[in-house]
Amino acid sequence: MDDKKFARITLDPDFQISTIDNRIYGSFIEHLGRAVYGGIYQPEHPSADAQGFRQDVLDLVREINVPIVRYPGGNFVSNFFWEDSVGPVEERPRRLDLAWRSTEPNLIGVNEFAQWAKLANTDIMMAVNLGTRGIDAACNLLEYCNHPSGSQYADLRVSHGVAEPYKIKTWCLGNEMDGPWQVGHKTAWEYGRLADETAKAMRQIDPEIQLVACGSSNTGMASYPQWEATVLEEAYNSVDYISLHTYYGNRINDTANFLAQSDDMDRFIKTVISTCDFVKAKKRAKKDIMLSFDEWNVWFHSDAADNDTMSNRPWAIAPHLLEDRYNFEDALLVGLMLITLIRHSDRVRMACLAQLVNVIAPIMTEENGPAWRQTIFYPYLHASRYGRGIALNTAQRASRHDTKEFTDVTDVESTAVWNPDTQELTVFAVNRNLDFDITLESDLRGFPGYTLTQHIVLEHEDFKAANSPNSQAVSPKTANDRDEQNGAILNSRLAAASWNVLRLKKA
Repeated sequence: MDDKKFARITLDPDFQISTIDNRIYGSFIEHLGRAVYGGIYQPEHPSADAQGFRQDVLDLVREINVPIVRYPGGNFVSNFFWEDSVGPVEERPRRLDLAWRSTEPNLIGVNEFAQWAKLANTDIMMAVNLGTRGIDAACNLLEYCNHPSGSQYADLRVSHGVAEPYKIKTWCLGNEMDGPWQVGHKTAWEYGRLADETAKAMRQIDPEIQLVACGSSNTGMASYPQWEATVLEEAYNSVDYISLHTYYGNRINDTANFLAQSDDMDRFIKTVISTCDFVKAKKRAKKDIMLSFDEWNVWFHSDAADNDTMSNRPWAIAPHLLEDRYNFEDALLVGLMLITLIRHSDRVRMACLAQLVNVIAPIMTEENGPAWRQTIFYPYLHASRYGRGIALNTAQRASRHDTKEFTDVTDVESTAVWNPDTQELTVFAVNRNLDFDITLESDLRGFPGYTLTQHIVLEHEDFKAANSPNSQAVSPKTANDRDEQNGAILNSRLAAASWNVLRLKKA
């Protein structure tokens, strides 16, 4: 223990950031690699139900309690012909997926995914193709999904055995349209005009939907953040959200620097908020544009293998793509990113860990074996399970350090969520100092009668330790012996490089 290392937070029910929208704990399933085929759907698997859905996967999805899942992409959506994915399966065509150079068999489509989502107890965030298609296809898909009957595409859905509309609330207007890798890539002005006109047309069909415009794909884009400003100058009055995407990786094999990358995520969010509010002021608008951080995760482990597969063995069905095997330090960064999202829950109303199964995912499957939990499964599970309620401003103070690419990096990052209905208070904290245990001092004067019930810890002596189908080497444990409460002060020892969940409840 270094006496110069410290962390203090103040917990008070009046220090509220926002009531958290549960959709902040969403995820993502794209027609990419084995996310769908061999992931959620594998008819020949021993656990599969009559529809071909793997029950072992569904059990783990329900364990996390995922509130919303973005579908069907991702880059895939920019060449998605939704009509091919509905109707009798034996009549559906195979198509070349230009995004991932794979073959899409269309065995799972809009209706099958809606059935899976119902079994998973989750809502759908549907994306429309604004790459190779446009307003008409987007409106037709919305009509198919949400209009009751008495029109061409609603009646088509009814003829496919779905009498009641899905009433999908959240819709993405394309995907990463700023990226030159995107099929149908557009300039900011081109996309902003198309998004605005598509949004207006879609609202004629269903005025209750919420619409997400594409923001920058990451902070490294040359057009960032002017992209957001230009798009919103065209579409501000027609949309409700703008998207953010980011992925991080330990490419220089420097763990301390890797764990500081959540600071970049924090700056990304603040910059997009400022840009949205600038356009709001410019337009004299009354509403705020909210943020949908609908792609975020660690992604870098599988790059070389993916490039080889797509370049040298294209057009396979469900090839092994983006199958990152996550280690302990990846779980720490995922925890830090969750803390960042919670802290910004007043404007980040939705977020999607990308993705859910097999593809850069917390859940992995073996074709002839079990589904299992990767290291990143656990912070995601804890946040979704215990992070529902009101996000609190904790007025955190902590010692700091520098890394190769970041300065003034806090040793401890934390946030707190209060659920007044259950009278539970949860603190999420990561000690990202690699060398020293640090005591987190929590001032509980604003919560008289609250005492610690559980201190959950995720830690490991090897940053590169990973889980497998046969071993959960990195898994959480309870460590209540690390806490001491004296009146209104709770002192909790946070081990060097650890994820911590402090659960308190009113006695």
